[in-house]
Amino acid sequence: MTVGQQTYRLPDDLAANPVLSRWVTVHADGSVDVRVGKVELGQGILTALSQLAADELGIDLDRLRMVAANTRYGPDEGLTAGSLSLTRAGPSVRAACAQVRARFVAEAARRWGVGAEEVTVRRGSIRAGDRVTSYGELAGAVDLDVPADPGIPPTSGDGPVFVGTNSPRLDLPDKIAGRPRFIHDLRLPGQLFGRVLRPPSPGASLRELDAARLEGMDVDVVRDGSFAGVVGPDEAEVMRAVAALRDATVWDERDGLPDEDDLPAFLRTGPHEDIEVVADEPPATGPSLRASYNRPFIAHASMAPSCGVARWNEDGTLSVWSHSQGIHNLRAAIALLLELDEDRIEVEHAESAGCYGHNAADDAAFDAVLLARSVPGRPVHVQWSRQDELTWSPFGSAMSVDVEAAVDESGAVRSWTYDVWSQGHTSRPGYRGVPGLLAGAHLARPWRYPAPADPPLATGAGTARNAVPIYDLPHRRITAHRVLETPIRSSAVRSLGAFMNVFAIESFMDELALSAGIDPLAYRLTHLGDARGRKVLETAAKAAAWGTPVAEGTGRGIGFARYKDKGAYCAVIADVEAEHDVRVRRLTIAVDVGLVVNPDGVRNQIEGGATQATSWTLKERVRFDRRRITSDTWETYPILRFSEAPEIAVELVENPDLPSLGAGEAAQGPTAAAIANAVTIAVGVRVRDLPLTTDAIVAAIESAGD
Repeated sequence: MTVGQQTYRLPDDLAANPVLSRWVTVHADGSVDVRVGKVELGQGILTALSQLAADELGIDLDRLRMVAANTRYGPDEGLTAGSLSLTRAGPSVRAACAQVRARFVAEAARRWGVGAEEVTVRRGSIRAGDRVTSYGELAGAVDLDVPADPGIPPTSGDGPVFVGTNSPRLDLPDKIAGRPRFIHDLRLPGQLFGRVLRPPSPGASLRELDAARLEGMDVDVVRDGSFAGVVGPDEAEVMRAVAALRDATVWDERDGLPDEDDLPAFLRTGPHEDIEVVADEPPATGPSLRASYNRPFIAHASMAPSCGVARWNEDGTLSVWSHSQGIHNLRAAIALLLELDEDRIEVEHAESAGCYGHNAADDAAFDAVLLARSVPGRPVHVQWSRQDELTWSPFGSAMSVDVEAAVDESGAVRSWTYDVWSQGHTSRPGYRGVPGLLAGAHLARPWRYPAPADPPLATGAGTARNAVPIYDLPHRRITAHRVLETPIRSSAVRSLGAFMNVFAIESFMDELALSAGIDPLAYRLTHLGDARGRKVLETAAKAAAWGTPVAEGTGRGIGFARYKDKGAYCAVIADVEAEHDVRVRRLTIAVDVGLVVNPDGVRNQIEGGATQATSWTLKERVRFDRRRITSDTWETYPILRFSEAPEIAVELVENPDLPSLGAGEAAQGPTAAAIANAVTIAVGVRVRDLPLTTDAIVAAIESAGD
């Protein structure tokens, strides 16, 4: 719709959920509830969105409450994923709040007989001259059960008050004080506890279960095909019962897993779906360099195991509490598996520990649904064990890359050929009509799940995410190969394929630069015309004193990318010590996320992403034999310890006139590449296989000497 000389369009999420009361409720005491479809995973999204809402409404933050996402009462904004929450939900929150503000202003103007343009709103007070009212006083007279009007644009009220400031995180006081806030703390009237006995291996089926072993224990056994669990009033006894049940079952198992030590061969054998990402003119001829890079499967490895709560109500409806990243998708998946009407299922989000993609949150919720069926009217609280979390939560796929570049006499790239092999990166509940809930495959009437898929290229891709370099390279041929048959469950892990692709591209850019005898930063800038990218690279280099000498036994490396080719720009410079093992001493990071809503929040996201990427790069690897996943403890699946976390400095390259971009997944790939490039400088040999353990470095040294 055109207003004056400008045309406005409702943001997509508001257009899809246009009724204002699904977003905002104004109470008689003047407080305001704001509901969004995006969920708090520890990334601070509700704080940033509250800043946008408060500015648009013209109220103080302490008058505003961000309500947990709920399928019955809130908007459906799909998944909280892909560093898209602020990009997607931000404009919708602003627009919805602008509509609410406009309706309250119109009501005040009507009562006072003045034009709406004469009415102002500041700190919750609605004024025209000496006449004053408030949101609370008008709450009963303003109907918000109406669709949004495309003719009312956001205004940021009278200018930003909270946007751009370090507003304190809404979720942290409870967490710091240890007050109950997580789903693990949830206690409902009449609540029971449940645990599931997972199969010992991915291909196992339950042949015998001797429930008599639990005689004398106050628990009930639930079995449906190969799904088995117990329910009881005492959590400790339930855990003892599951342990006892483990010795009272007989499973049929088989060898079906690939060779852990030759994952590139497994990934390249196929069958595949070949995805042509870029197919420019045929590659140029001339001198060329070629290299291959690999990474293993990695686990989510959240510090808190997944948890879910469910209750079958007396009226036949189902209530579910979950830390899922997509509560509407979870509701649809449950309905599909149990042949229920979606309208009879309500899912509410409850916070848990950091979540890095499709972990087992949805699976735990469905476990609770299945166990709660045996005790109608009683909520059942199900928490996974550490062992279950590390072996049954979907993994981030192993990946393998070949890259080749022809160069001219100056070392500049004349053509670029890139192939990446991987399993798909999403099997989320409901994706492409597949329920995707673990226990669904173990029921007596099981769902057979296809190999994990990839999002389309237009929405960020999976295997091919960030496979296209940001650099101005001619004659590019870039192809992704998705594995179509696999015995290992994989799905979304933070940044999907971008972590591996940026690691490979940025490692290879360093190889090209060093081969040409050119400084890696200068080499990148020579190939980079993107002004924002150049600014980020130069800012990181300046902050890290790039080009100054480093101590013996240490190295300094650089990595850079624009997430998904349209998200945040991020450059990382790593200072690494490589003696007995690799220690990342310092990461200097520059990032451009457009408009910064909460500077401290952006820094938190970048620091967290870089720390996790450091762990992936140095330590993490899912281990297995030909039958079972064997990395089921912190000893067998090591992650970065607090004492090993690097010092991190983040520089914000602000562009307040440009739209906000997400920060949660920007740092992963550049961090891995910067560390790997620094290790090369420190030890004098290129390590192309992750993780960069001492064994991997020794193998690379021995290989270089052959």
